[in-house]
Amino acid sequence: MNARTEPAEKGTSAIARPPLVRELLLVAGLFLVYKFGRQLATGHTGEALHNAHRVWDLERTLHLPGEGSVQSVLLHNDTLVHLANTFYATVHFPATVAFLVWLYLRRPAHYVWARRVLATLTSAALVLPFVFPLAPPRMLAATGLVDTAKVYGPSVYGPPTSDHLSNQFAAMPSLHFGWALMVAIGLIVATRSRWRWLWLLHPLVTLIVIVGTANHYWLDAIVATAMLGIALALIHPPHRTATTAGRGQSQLAPEKQPVLVGAGR
Repeated sequence: MNARTEPAEKGTSAIARPPLVRELLLVAGLFLVYKFGRQLATGHTGEALHNAHRVWDLERTLHLPGEGSVQSVLLHNDTLVHLANTFYATVHFPATVAFLVWLYLRRPAHYVWARRVLATLTSAALVLPFVFPLAPPRMLAATGLVDTAKVYGPSVYGPPTSDHLSNQFAAMPSLHFGWALMVAIGLIVATRSRWRWLWLLHPLVTLIVIVGTANHYWLDAIVATAMLGIALALIHPPHRTATTAGRGQSQLAPEKQPVLVGAGR
């Protein structure tokens, strides 16, 4: 993103937002690509299960904590495991949409940056199931894990052979975690509140949920984090403006307040 700061004209107090209709189409396209793009890599059951054994064995070699230790905590209470399944089924998309809407309305320059990062992460994540299909731990008997959504509900998946709405063999990377982490990072970067670091609770809870419900391995979240890190390294956030820089710059005269140029491109 080509951005620079210039003195704003008198009376300028906000960065122009990108055209709403265009952004709605772009974001809708992103979600459609995410939803339907994963279906193109369906099948490969045998390879996905073989890769699941490889990932499980690699985690044990790396001495990562067992996913079962997280699930055992959830299984102590039926209400807790039901809440975890509900979180997995209902929070992922709405939280990301709400994040983008808030940025569009309140931090348009940061919105453009976040949208580009999410688009890059999602596009890259759609490639991996073609080269490395992976069955989730709930499908792997060797893990000894319970399919909590199937047992306790609610479940967003049907039988893999008849589920035409999702690709259940695309566990890596976990976009549940990748998107949640980007939501937290985006809000931390775009806001100045002393409490903004609490947004990290969102990806933390998401991580506990995706592992505890046996929908993802630890490595799914680790790979998602690495891919997000690459996207963030390539796509830099905008420079601070008078609306986001904090109280120290609020005393500048209007004609000297910086404004981001090219944020809506």
